Amino acid sequence: MKVIFQLRFHTHFGQSLFVSGNHPVLGNDAFSSAVPMHYFNSDYWVAEIAINSQQLPLENISYHYILKNADGSIYADWAGSRTLQFTGNETDTVVIVDAWNHAGFFGNTFYTEPFQQVLLKENFTEVPAAAVKAVAFSHTFRVKSPLLQKGEVLCITGSAPGLGEWNTETPTLLHRQPGQDDWTVSLDLNKEDFPIAYKYGVYNTIIHRFVHYEEGVNRVLFDTPAKNRKIEINDGFTALPDNTWKGAGVSIPVFSLKSDSSMGIGSFSDIHLLVDWAVQTGLKLIQLLPVNDTTANYTISDSYPYAAISAFALHPIYIDAGQVALPANQFVVSNAAKEAARLNKLEAIDYPEVIKLKRSLLKQLYALQGKDTFADADFNEFFEENSHWLVPYAVFCHFRDKYNTADYSQWAEHAVYNEAAIAKLASDTQGRAFESIGLHYFIQYHLHLQLKKATQYAHDNGVIIKGDIPIGIYRYSVDAWQQPSLYNMNVQAGAPPDDFAIKGQNWGFPTYNWQLMQLDGFAWWKQRLHQMSYYFDAFRIDHILGFFRIWTIPIHAVEGIMGYFEPAIPVHVSEFYNNNIWFDHHRYTQPYINDQVLQDIFGDNKENIKKEFLNNNGPYEYTLRAEFATQRQVEAHFAALDDSDYNNATRQGLYDLLSNVILFEVKGSEGQQYHFRFGMDQTLNFRYLDPHTQYQLHQLYVNYFYQRQDDFWRQEALKKLPALKRVTNMLICGEDLGMVPACVPDVMKQLGFLSLEIQRMPKNPATEFFHPAYAPYLSVVTPSTHDMSTIRGWWEEDRNKTQHFFNNELNQWGDAPYFCEAWVNKAIVMQHLYSPAMWSIFQLQDLLGMDAHLRRDNPHDERINIPANPKHYWRYRMHLSLEQLMEATSFNTELKEAVKAANR
Repeated sequence: MKVIFQLRFHTHFGQSLFVSGNHPVLGNDAFSSAVPMHYFNSDYWVAEIAINSQQLPLENISYHYILKNADGSIYADWAGSRTLQFTGNETDTVVIVDAWNHAGFFGNTFYTEPFQQVLLKENFTEVPAAAVKAVAFSHTFRVKSPLLQKGEVLCITGSAPGLGEWNTETPTLLHRQPGQDDWTVSLDLNKEDFPIAYKYGVYNTIIHRFVHYEEGVNRVLFDTPAKNRKIEINDGFTALPDNTWKGAGVSIPVFSLKSDSSMGIGSFSDIHLLVDWAVQTGLKLIQLLPVNDTTANYTISDSYPYAAISAFALHPIYIDAGQVALPANQFVVSNAAKEAARLNKLEAIDYPEVIKLKRSLLKQLYALQGKDTFADADFNEFFEENSHWLVPYAVFCHFRDKYNTADYSQWAEHAVYNEAAIAKLASDTQGRAFESIGLHYFIQYHLHLQLKKATQYAHDNGVIIKGDIPIGIYRYSVDAWQQPSLYNMNVQAGAPPDDFAIKGQNWGFPTYNWQLMQLDGFAWWKQRLHQMSYYFDAFRIDHILGFFRIWTIPIHAVEGIMGYFEPAIPVHVSEFYNNNIWFDHHRYTQPYINDQVLQDIFGDNKENIKKEFLNNNGPYEYTLRAEFATQRQVEAHFAALDDSDYNNATRQGLYDLLSNVILFEVKGSEGQQYHFRFGMDQTLNFRYLDPHTQYQLHQLYVNYFYQRQDDFWRQEALKKLPALKRVTNMLICGEDLGMVPACVPDVMKQLGFLSLEIQRMPKNPATEFFHPAYAPYLSVVTPSTHDMSTIRGWWEEDRNKTQHFFNNELNQWGDAPYFCEAWVNKAIVMQHLYSPAMWSIFQLQDLLGMDAHLRRDNPHDERINIPANPKHYWRYRMHLSLEQLMEATSFNTELKEAVKAANR
């Protein structure tokens, strides 16, 4: 039997196409063994394979097409549900006519799990089997059309008698089974005259009437009838509008939720009430911050949700102890009711006390219920599926508590992970350590049940849950302990300076060893995404720019400003000479310190600085003493001193001296390669160079940051992101904020990732604000995120900006109100609701800001995070309970009507 693939695809010179699949005849998904296609004409490429009878039956073969460009880069189409099934010798030839499925095509978004399993589920209309013509067939038509409404199905009609001769009174209906993506119909066209013109249309099964045709010119089928041949026409998508669906959502961390039964912090069970409120207000999505365990110290420093000790384990602080306790053991929770009520009355979260209370309750419940839980079949199924991370995590927690630190390098034993030794320790159920280890099995199992239950409740009510994947891992985490080679432990990740953090950000995380991760097909990432899919329908990739390049800071630095992008194409020393720049290695790479620099930074205190911290290297030039040669050394020195204004100012001044450089030398390059310090043209070092050198250095600086890297970073992202997209069917959103390379929007568009659009952070540097009306369809618009002030808080930060916004973005005359009045807040929310973006998502604080009676008195108490402050603690809680919010009938009705009107 012959199988002929015909792909409709218009290529350019130097491009070539291949067919690949999960069977030996298609190369077992290895590109090196893929079947090459041959150019047929300007619109078609063809490949032919032979299948002998010994290979039959062949069932459930998935296949896809691969495009190889002239530069060697490779793109795979988004295969979706393409399958081959041959069950016998019923035919001599099978011809498959396909359309390339571009991953970024809008329609593909609607075949992700949140749409298929929740948001569009009620729209599915099944065509009765009797309505589908059951005849001997020669041609099978397949097509996707995701946005049909309830009662609507696809039909086909065309110029031939077998296609009804354009009859719309009784058109041929297509059929789609539950769980299938394609609408299909099989027809006998062997006796027809070709070519045949045809179109798909929409038929309403409720009123039994043809509604309308798809848009565009007629489709044409060219063919020559032949016996013993089957033809499958995969037409891709109908030409119907694919950007008409819109939804709104709310964003809030779990820890910020508050119900009458909370214990001083939100829990997974509180999500049920939030779902009820979302239904009441017409919201379709709940967005959460990371929910992984951050318990490193049992202190308030654990409040940072992006510093998880495990990329897999859920945070015990989010457990509802009352749901864990069996009826006979409810007394354990009742005995703590007074302390729980005290914590729940606090305006902000008391992390140490909440952790202490929940830990105590869980230990008591574990002692009463642990053995029965471990004997349960559901627990054992959970354990088997998750043991790859659960066992190392539980043992890690055991040693963290035993040695009072998550810094495993300080442990007296097992500082270096040994899989066999850890497995032996964890499997000894009679050993002294198991009581501690088993506690964490018990807790994680119940967290799993509670979050799964909350997600299912959301689904049952037509609401989806969006999670968050941090870009980094915590330095003292299970992940780093278990597989340190996957991370670059000798550097720190962060972000370059911007308007929100002028010294940059240093997150302290190690960076990823992408080269090693790629060797096993990004197995760690695939496991991580699989585990997220238990609970979430969509997810936000925190700092998606990190998949293109990551801001890398030496371990000896404190401030993010000391970093550089990695990977990056460095500047070679020859480029300085080629650009007529005298290369002064010491001047460019070492802190430039003279009397004028000291005066500029320290003022009248400069003489004290000279005496205590500097060496005099000659007339008016200085270097820092060896014991203050790095920011970490300076930090350690001042950590032992009083926390005074003088000491803090001096420490910052020394940091500024150390960052007063123009270049960072690439380690191991022996003086041949360099990275520019970001903002080097703003340094005092640069200020005291001659004008010619300044001009030439700045030209090379611009080339380094904004020109030479773009294609390089594009290729870096395409090594990683497509592979990750293929292992999940969740809806993917990228946080593409900050210093965004020019290649990022195109890569995200090609992959169908939703971008993030923020009104006060325009991606076009020539504009002061971004208007939601200009958002791309595949995007999320929001007026603020957890890293920013709320609408009301921002309104008071910069009077000039507020005035410009009031006049130019809200189109209001006169002076802007000094405070953000409720009507102003509402106007901004409405701009976002009416955006053409697929999703508008709002912090709860911004929604409540529309109501003068519901919103918090002080808007500055609503802020969740301040990125410029590494010591900021994440303690924000709702000032209303969810029960009170549910009772705000007037506000809820008004919001629901606004959402409904905007999303028609």
